[in-house]
Amino acid sequence: MSDGVSSSSSVNDGPFATTAADRIRVLSLGKRIAIVGLSGNTSRPSHFVAIYLRSRGYQVIPVNPREKVILGQESYPSLTAIPGGVDIVDIFRDPAAVPAIVEEAIAIGAKAVWMQLGVVNDAAALRARDAGLEVVMDRCMKIEHARYFGGLNMLGLNTGVLSPRRR
Repeated sequence: MSDGVSSSSSVNDGPFATTAADRIRVLSLGKRIAIVGLSGNTSRPSHFVAIYLRSRGYQVIPVNPREKVILGQESYPSLTAIPGGVDIVDIFRDPAAVPAIVEEAIAIGAKAVWMQLGVVNDAAALRARDAGLEVVMDRCMKIEHARYFGGLNMLGLNTGVLSPRRR
């Protein structure tokens, strides 16, 4: 399977490969997304993803025990500290940290775990899938959303300044 940014990923040849339809389904599971490892640093990829997802109508919940507030919202130390649950857990952490995050995602009743580019943990993915969660690995949620629902340009957001449509 070679359909995008992670086409060279080993995940594409393994049991956790996802199709475009799989990723679209996960992106449509709900509007509450916990971003584990979301940084308040505006130059970090997690920050760009959070801003993009918020601009697309998702409620982004920061999970970072080192920060109190990110993007004007309370940052939680863990998934289990979030009131009201979440639909998707987006992971921006080292692959070694993923098993514990998956256990928390299962405990709070999340519908999916999404491991960002470079985050691959087959054992944690298997645990999540066995618990009934959807799993996406080694893909960027922002890139995949923009690919299937529009919204990507040179700066990362669809500004609407240039358009093939006549005004």
